[in-house]
Amino acid sequence: MAKTLTDLFHDQLQDAYSAETQITAALPKMAKAATSPELKAGFEHHLTETKQQLARLERVCAMVGCKTGSNTCEATEGLIEEGEEIMGLGLEAQTQDAGLIAAAQKVEHYEIALYGTLCTFAKQLGHTDAAALLHETLEEEKRIDQKLTALAERGINQKANK
Repeated sequence: MAKTLTDLFHDQLQDAYSAETQITAALPKMAKAATSPELKAGFEHHLTETKQQLARLERVCAMVGCKTGSNTCEATEGLIEEGEEIMGLGLEAQTQDAGLIAAAQKVEHYEIALYGTLCTFAKQLGHTDAAALLHETLEEEKRIDQKLTALAERGINQKANK
C-alpha cells in the first residue's frame, strides 16, 4: 500500500519525539561538562524547554492521531554521539566549551530543519492548530541557536583560542 503525506508527517513527528527524548537525556551531561557558567545555565534552561517541547509534541500527536514512541531518530543519535566524543577528547576546559557549543548547534540546526518541515506538512494537511504548536517549537529552536552563537562569539571561542 502506498504511503501518504499523512504517513510521512506521522513518521517525522515520531522522529521529533525521539529526538527530543534523546536530547532530554543528553543535556544534563552537557551542562555538567560545560565550564562556562553561562553555557551551563543555557543547557539547563534548554532542558526545561525541551521537556515542554516533548509535552507539546504529545499534544500535536494526539491532535493528528499519531503515536509518539514508534521511531528512533538516528540523526539525533549520531549528533549526540559526536557531542559525547567531544567530551571524551580531554580538551582544555575552554576548548571543550567551544566544542560543546558546536555539537549543540548541530543538533539545533537539525531540529530547525525538522520542525520547519513539520510545520509545512501540518499546514498542507490542514492541521492549523498543530502547525501553530510546531511553529512555537521551531521559534524556540531558532532562539537557542542564536543564544549559542552569541555565547561563542562573546568570548568562549576567543578563550579557547588562547
